[in-house]
Amino acid sequence: MYEVYAIASLSRNYIYVGITDNLGRRFEEHNAGHNKTTKPYLPFQLLYRESCLDRPTARIREKYWKSGTGKEQLKMIRDTF
Repeated sequence: MYEVYAIASLSRNYIYVGITDNLGRRFEEHNAGHNKTTKPYLPFQLLYRESCLDRPTARIREKYWKSGTGKEQLKMIRDTF
């Protein structure tokens, strides 16, 4: 089981989309500054998560959420917080 997730920076206008097989661990890694890409944007809140049965399916969904249309939907979700 894999999860596609989106996290939103609480300090800047930034949304990160990724996939993982352990969302709790991965979210902690992001907020602890262990990821070079997201470290400058700490701290984060979980914005979106979606479960997928396998990695290829998760990768397809991740690509969608990273697309222009997907990012616009994530921004709308973020703006409701």
